[in-house]
Amino acid sequence: MQRWRRFICAFLLLFLTACAMGPDFIRPKIDAAEKFRLDPVEGESIANMRWWELLQDETLQRLIRQALQENKDLKHAVASVEEFEARLGASRMDLLPNLGFDTYAPAFGRMGGFRFPGFPTPFSYYGQTTLNWEIDIWGKIRRSNEAARAELLEREESRHAVILTLVSAVAQAYFDLLQLDRQYEIAQQTLASWRDSLELSQAQLDAGVISRIEFDQIDAARASAVKQVAELERRLRQKENELSVLLGKNSTPIERGQAFAEQPPPVEVPAGLPSELLQRRPDILRAEQSLAAATARIGVAKASRFPRLSITGFLGVASPALSNLLLSGSEFGASGLGLAGPLLNAKSLGFEQRAAEAQARQALAQYEQTVLTAFKEVEDALIAVHTANTQRQAQHEQVEALRSALQLADLRFQNGITSYVDVLSAKRNLFDAESALLSMQRLHWVSIVQLYKALGGGWVL
Repeated sequence: MQRWRRFICAFLLLFLTACAMGPDFIRPKIDAAEKFRLDPVEGESIANMRWWELLQDETLQRLIRQALQENKDLKHAVASVEEFEARLGASRMDLLPNLGFDTYAPAFGRMGGFRFPGFPTPFSYYGQTTLNWEIDIWGKIRRSNEAARAELLEREESRHAVILTLVSAVAQAYFDLLQLDRQYEIAQQTLASWRDSLELSQAQLDAGVISRIEFDQIDAARASAVKQVAELERRLRQKENELSVLLGKNSTPIERGQAFAEQPPPVEVPAGLPSELLQRRPDILRAEQSLAAATARIGVAKASRFPRLSITGFLGVASPALSNLLLSGSEFGASGLGLAGPLLNAKSLGFEQRAAEAQARQALAQYEQTVLTAFKEVEDALIAVHTANTQRQAQHEQVEALRSALQLADLRFQNGITSYVDVLSAKRNLFDAESALLSMQRLHWVSIVQLYKALGGGWVL
């Protein structure tokens, strides 16, 4: 007994002090600037805000919360995390001894031929337990656990990425709806105006005040307004369908909250430090964990090329008669060490290691590309926010000027100074400018949402 105790202690010491083969994962160094090139505002990044602090429309908040509960892509991502949690648990069990049992009771045939006392044969009753414990000398199992843990964290970051994308997608679709709603109202008002103008023009045509050409131009403008109303109605219903899918339900009318004019965007939208991006964006963290898993698999492949040492044993009782199964002399057992290693397939395992190393280089390139893309998206979003705000202000000034021009053109027409063609042109210009203003208001908000997404904010449930 003392000898076995020393034997087991020696192997445990060997197991605990053995080093895992293959490289340890180290996060790659990334050259990041001190600040974003197009970030004129200093301060804490808006990515540190909760999404409900940035998007303060209560109706929009309810829609986002519903999407976070019912969206099918998010449920798929959550189930994927649960799957890899179970896989990690199964991988960790490989470090423990494998203990099983086996029993046998002959039911047919002659109960004879028991040649070796204490050991089972097909003609005897027996029960036995078996033990197999692989000693992880080269760290193969530990590296496998590292890879499984990295894969779990990768799936977790994928879940965060789905949440980030979902919040942004619901917000953008909601702002699209607000834009389409207002454009639809303007188009209907414009259509009503053209119908009134057409009735007036018909009377003027009958009285010989205007020519047929002027009347046809007004009628063509009315028909164009009818087409515009139908087009906006189609886009509006399709956008509601798109948003319903994000909410995880069949197509239904979508509740609206505050109009664009009631949702002033934040005055300042600081981006923060580029180095913070590496710790916040889910896609970067996901690529980092993918690289960590690929690095650990190098150790698994390398350790597979070396012999495996294991402790095996079995213990049980056997007898040709069931009544003698538990009597003295029916016991049997054996234990020992097992050593197994590659011979003819050693070169094949060498290729497997080279393949694992190549996969790690692929993961490194993907990580670096993901970081570059993230920096680009932030810079693009910053310039979009800046220019969209400038465009929105300029477009608002244009709308005010064209409203004044329409009033003046209508006044000149009523006083007989000019023809109705000038009024027609002024109405068209104002309608186009009002639609463009709505597009600029939507673009400004969407640019802020895209910057928030590019900075990696908003994935908090």
